[in-house]
Amino acid sequence: LLVELKEPVVGNKRGNATGPADVRYDGAGGLTGENGKAVGAFWSSGPNRSTYELRTRWADDITPGNAHREYPRPQLTRDAWQNLNGSWQFAAAEAGEQPPVGRTLGERILVPYPVESQLSGIERHEDRMWYRRTFTVPAGWKIGDGRRLQLNFGGVDWQSEVYVNGTKVTEHKGGYDKFSADITSALKPGRTQELIVGVYDPTDAADGENPPIGKQRLDPSGIWYTPSSGIWQTVWMEPVAADHADSLKLTPDITGEKLAVEVRGVRDGVPVTATAYDGGRKVGTATGRTGAPLSVPVPDPHLWSADDPHLYQLKVTVGSDRVGSYFGMRSIAVEKVNGTPRTVLNGKPVFLMATLDQGFWPDGLHTAPTDEALAYDLRTHKQLGFNSVRKHIKVEPDRWFYWADRLGLLVWQDMPSMNTVNPSAASRAEYEHEMKRMIDQHSSHPSVVMWVTFNEGWGQYDQARIADQAKAWDPTRLVNNMSGLNCCGAVDGGNGDIADAHGYPSPQLPEPDGRRALVSGEYGGLGLAVPGHAWSVQMSYVDVDPAGYTDGYLARLGDVRRLMCQGGNGAVYTQISDVEGELNGVMTYDRKVLKLDAKRVKAAHDALIRDASNPVPTGCPAP
Repeated sequence: LLVELKEPVVGNKRGNATGPADVRYDGAGGLTGENGKAVGAFWSSGPNRSTYELRTRWADDITPGNAHREYPRPQLTRDAWQNLNGSWQFAAAEAGEQPPVGRTLGERILVPYPVESQLSGIERHEDRMWYRRTFTVPAGWKIGDGRRLQLNFGGVDWQSEVYVNGTKVTEHKGGYDKFSADITSALKPGRTQELIVGVYDPTDAADGENPPIGKQRLDPSGIWYTPSSGIWQTVWMEPVAADHADSLKLTPDITGEKLAVEVRGVRDGVPVTATAYDGGRKVGTATGRTGAPLSVPVPDPHLWSADDPHLYQLKVTVGSDRVGSYFGMRSIAVEKVNGTPRTVLNGKPVFLMATLDQGFWPDGLHTAPTDEALAYDLRTHKQLGFNSVRKHIKVEPDRWFYWADRLGLLVWQDMPSMNTVNPSAASRAEYEHEMKRMIDQHSSHPSVVMWVTFNEGWGQYDQARIADQAKAWDPTRLVNNMSGLNCCGAVDGGNGDIADAHGYPSPQLPEPDGRRALVSGEYGGLGLAVPGHAWSVQMSYVDVDPAGYTDGYLARLGDVRRLMCQGGNGAVYTQISDVEGELNGVMTYDRKVLKLDAKRVKAAHDALIRDASNPVPTGCPAP
């Protein structure tokens, strides 16, 4: 039983939704359906207030000694490394403060959990903050004897300065990309070294510069969530050669049966060798020098797909630097099949059946409690028969992409949005800088098939130019120039490979243009509160009776099938889990209750993907 709720939305002081026709972004109009009427109106019982009431089953087992101990960068591995997660000293800071060199700070925080999270031990927001700890460098690394010491950060939100023994070794802007610093020259004699990180994160209270923040808000309510400030991904260090790889760009060519390997972050002319393996069998090798890509033969490639996520191993030597990696052989494109633009994987049509995945956790916020938890949502996608996932205006750590590569999911990767309707010049420059970093840092993952440059007009500007820029940065993937073309007064420049409309609860497609593949980038939103597993603040698009939840889901999936028969290439159900007060997940926020009948839903998804991925879709309703 589906009942569309008509209660007004409760607004807040930051200008979020204030009524059924104004539900999506500050001052912008809401979604409209084919008949021109507003759709997607949600109700909310009030501000979220960040009152934690839920924990996942992984949270109670976390200690300073086991917090995210896995090697954090699976596509560029080294044998020698040291994890710096754990208990750090912490203090709030004021603008203009000098780093607290040699001074013990009064609080303790568990890294890598955001300062606002339960798991951090702090559980409040700070615009400015200091982190401090000491570390020792293993003598066997022989730093200074032709070896350098590199300090790595998986993610710090948003602006950071890093000091080693009082010397600033780097500064960085960007909450969603990883960065590193050579700290060799800052080391001092003796075993104990001091590391200090200063962080500034105004979230949505920035003055003049609005950084990409996605769903984070200082005053969260409805579809906006608690911020994740400070260090929120793994910190680690490793010894490296003077000439070493900072990253690898891996580009498969399934027609040419080869892999292009580009070593980044090292001077030109250094000898390099790359060898590909399939299990223990060597399949191809290439040698050359840095500054130009190597072409590694991969004869008769075993292709990567959602049904068969086959991965090859790769070993790369750059001078005396030796790293491990992996890759998948696959292609993605939009091509006309029987006159209709279709999404095509490895030369064959594929229907992209996804959920909207926000990547928030009740105990860790942006940071999954453990690596097992990080993989859990993706495993649930597979359990339910989804072949795709839309990572919604957040960028995950490298290990999330590793799990998507390994499990077999086609990732739509959103660029995190800005909280403004008219970005300043500085905000636009920062947005494009961070988008370039996102694309560069994740362009070697076979799971990533699409970049989504804007969502529903949030912080949108120069839509066509930005889509063209993303395509120039990565011509091997699809570009969705705006998810939700029917929202917020957007003007579609016609750019990109994908045209995308949103509808709640039933999916919609945009008007065909004969060139782009059509998708429903968001739909559904069936809300169900599970007692004991939901926050007291509750929000949804459509309320569903518990006994009818699976039937309601499958009814909306029937609408997806109808659109498939009209040229649809994919659909994104909102969403994989509840998030804070939002109740439209197929799982509860604590991941303890699956609301759907998994067997029925998987069977329906399997049938839909099978029928929709034929050159001529089958199983269409009678006209």
